Amino acid sequence: MAAMNTSTPAAPQAITPTQRKVVLAACFGTFLEWYDFLTFASLATYFGVLFFPPDNPTAALLASLATFGVGMLVRPLGAAVFGSLGDKYGRRPIFITTIALMGVTTFAVGLLPTYAQVGMLAPALLLVLRLLQGFAVGGEIGGAAVYLTEHAPNNRRGFYTSVLQLMGPLGIMASMLQVVALQYWLTPAEFGEWGWRVPFLLSIVLLAISMKSRMSMIESPVYLEMQESNTLSKAPLRECLKDRRTLGRMALLFFCISAGGSLLFFSSQVYTNVFLKSVVKLEPQFAGMLVMLGTLALFPLTIFCGWLSDRVGRRPVLLAGLLLGALAILPVFHGLLHYGNPALAAFNRNVAVKLTGADCHYNPFVKARNDCESNQEWLTKQGVVYVLQEQSGAAAQVAVQGQTSVEGFKVDALKQTLQAAGWPEKADASRTNVPAIIALLLILVVALALITGPQTAVLAELFPARTRYTAAALPHNLSAGWIGGMSPFMVTLIGTRMGDVSLGIWYPAGLLCMAFVVGLLFLPETRNMPLEH
Repeated sequence: MAAMNTSTPAAPQAITPTQRKVVLAACFGTFLEWYDFLTFASLATYFGVLFFPPDNPTAALLASLATFGVGMLVRPLGAAVFGSLGDKYGRRPIFITTIALMGVTTFAVGLLPTYAQVGMLAPALLLVLRLLQGFAVGGEIGGAAVYLTEHAPNNRRGFYTSVLQLMGPLGIMASMLQVVALQYWLTPAEFGEWGWRVPFLLSIVLLAISMKSRMSMIESPVYLEMQESNTLSKAPLRECLKDRRTLGRMALLFFCISAGGSLLFFSSQVYTNVFLKSVVKLEPQFAGMLVMLGTLALFPLTIFCGWLSDRVGRRPVLLAGLLLGALAILPVFHGLLHYGNPALAAFNRNVAVKLTGADCHYNPFVKARNDCESNQEWLTKQGVVYVLQEQSGAAAQVAVQGQTSVEGFKVDALKQTLQAAGWPEKADASRTNVPAIIALLLILVVALALITGPQTAVLAELFPARTRYTAAALPHNLSAGWIGGMSPFMVTLIGTRMGDVSLGIWYPAGLLCMAFVVGLLFLPETRNMPLEH
């Protein structure tokens, strides 16, 4: 197990006006990055209809989530390119470049034609813009943590830098508020026709403000010191990969800290919204408001956990968040269904639904090829848990409680049969336990805050100054993109293929368990580590 840093912390240093200016400039730009990037996530359920073929709703939702995930997948490339440039030429010019690229591509999303207007060109253009967004975010996330930490007072890094982690929740909350307000003021037809474009088009105003803020940023003192002493790395990425200690800590960041934080972020801030709308069947505006109420608590909790890591150390705070997330995520999502739509939860628990047929190999990326696959798709979309029994040569048949059967694929007959057995087509708002849902959402928020509070400081403290930007940004974006960013898609895909949406939650649960074990074995204490070497 890694050794603990047991040095006694010195008296807290005051935060200077210059440091406050650095915080504002870095955080506002990062807020815009996340607002732009996560506005798409807030509208994922609508983009499935707007930009993908409408004849397969489940496939459209999955394609929409996958397009969101593709933006995450390209983040490591942006981290490698911009990280190396940031180590060689400075943090400031890179931040100006990334924010400009992000703002322009987000504005362009608001101008895109839909599938109904130009067919398959619409998702192709959307994919290109998502790739550019992900490329820009890869240069921002990680690099901003390094820049801010290098400006922070030595023994207040956790508290000083924790505010940067609030920009993600603040960005998604701002985009969610816009979506909820637009849905309230506009009819569904108006929102589907043009209302969804408004959050993307408004980002041009935020871009102008952010560019002005970033132009006034000063360079990192650690970078300036290396520049004066002529100790800058000429090949940061190659140097990272050759140094075994740096490479080991990059792996630790990938499998433990960044994996755990991104999984909890996307589970609590992104997928809960999709889950409450698509699975629990709550009204979209109501679901968005519930997630937003849970998110509000993240702001003071993150600051507190950053402060706490300055007092007791980064390691115990991070491990507590990973453990809580690993233990709580499955019960939380089961609870959301139980308290959000108790009739559906009871139906899935008490009513046996069996699907029988031949060639039941449902693929969410193509249109159902036979009645059995059509039944798979429809049952999953309705939140119905079923058991699949394949029989060669048998006609498709859905049996409810082993008695009533519906042969072939007949939607009206299926609805009547399921409703007779107690299946609710939508959640009954009068039976939704709002306090219980908020309490469950808060459990994931606490776990997330325990990780994100000290995370910004740890990203910089783990690595030497010469290659810090590259070493922190690359594994962080790899993990956040490949593990966290794809988690909503993986959860949905697994649940669809298995016939039980709740089974998809095992994906983040298992990875959080892995992250906790890795951290328990290898995570060092980095509080009060010097940043100048």
